[in-house]
Order: sequence, then C-alpha cells, then structure tokens
Amino acid sequence: MRRDAAVDAVFKPVHPPSTFEETVERLGTAIRLGILAPGSQLPPERVLAEELAISRSTLRQALTTLTQSGHLVAVRGRAGGTFVAAEPPLAELIDEPLGHDAWEVLDMRVAVESGAAVLASERAGDDDLDRLDDLVDRMAEASDFEDYRRADIRFHIGIAEAAGSPALVSAMTEVQGQMSELIGLIAHPEQVLTRSNAQHRRIVVLLRRGDTGRVVRVLREHIEGTEHILAGLLPAQRG
Repeated sequence: MRRDAAVDAVFKPVHPPSTFEETVERLGTAIRLGILAPGSQLPPERVLAEELAISRSTLRQALTTLTQSGHLVAVRGRAGGTFVAAEPPLAELIDEPLGHDAWEVLDMRVAVESGAAVLASERAGDDDLDRLDDLVDRMAEASDFEDYRRADIRFHIGIAEAAGSPALVSAMTEVQGQMSELIGLIAHPEQVLTRSNAQHRRIVVLLRRGDTGRVVRVLREHIEGTEHILAGLLPAQRG
C-alpha cells in the first residue's frame, strides 16, 4: 500500500538511547495529528519493527503503552491486528495543549536534577545511597502506581538530600510536585515503570562510583523518557 511522505516519516528508523520513548512519541504524535487516521491499521509487528529499526520487544512495549493509553486498539483473530482508536481519549480529555508553563517545569526539572546529581556524586554518604537503594526496591515492589509514585518522589528528593543542599531539596520538592500534575495526565503501564526504575537503580550505582558524567547522562535519559511520553500522548506545544 502506497503511503504519503508524512506517514513514511512516522515509520523511519528510531535512534537510541531512547528507542522505547521515542517510539511512543512518534506514534502517539502521529495519531494525535491525524497522520495515522482513526481506524487505520498499523503494519504487522515484524514489518513495523524493521521499519523503525528497533527490537520487537521494544516495539511491543511501546504498542502496549499506546494501547493502555487508549491511542491504539489490539484486535485478535484472523482479521486482527493493531488499529488506531476511533477517538484517542487523551486528545479528547485535555482541554488545552501542553503549554509553555509545562515545558518550563520540564526544563526546571532538568536543571535541578542534574545539579543535584553532580553534587550527590561528590558528597553522598553510604547512608544516603542505602536509602536510595531502599526506595528503588520499594518501587519494584509497589502494588499500584500511587505507591510507586510516592517512592519515586522520595527517590528524587533523596538525590537532593544526598547533595547536602537544603535549597536543592526545596527546589526538588517543588518541581516534583509540579511534575506530579503532568504525570497524572498520562498512562502508567508496567513496562514504563519497570524501565524507569531500572534507570533509578543505575543512577544509584553511578552515584556510588562518583561517576559524575555518566550519572548526569543517565539522569538526562531518564527525564527525556518522560518528555517523550508526554510529547507523544498529549497535545503538546513548545516554542
């Protein structure tokens, strides 16, 4: 079936390191903008994975996220497949686009969390890092998203506490509160939380090593994951 240039752009290869998140953003944005029309069928999983140049497991995670958020519908049987929902719910439920204020929150998060990570890699004690490990375990064992998010907030505030800066703790607390409002607008499938918590665990490992450069890079990838999901699932506007 012949496709126009806009659809071809949707299915061009995705690049690491954020292949999962970028896939969600790419497909979610295409659905929201109508490039992938309501009711249209996505290519078969094998073909789509090849076009996007990602693994089938990564593709399945992205499709699951978009299905759970209501953007896609999975149909079983001989005539089955993955279809764009007739009315993607998040596009209908959000009255206004994600505006400049929301993107300013995301920018502030990058600044606060990166700065806290730099200082924590230099100053964190064993007790600080043990508490972060405990919070990672709590997220892994969380029974629902609310439990996960409470531990998630404490984890990021814990990085600021490990930096030994009361001002950073205050700023981190504020930005996490603002982030909760944004995160509450999107779906929270298990695959997303598992991937996010794996990054949390990696951050603690790097903090223990005092590897400032790598911990900031992993933290930036962690934050970009949220940005990709928000950009893909919400009617976002920036600039």
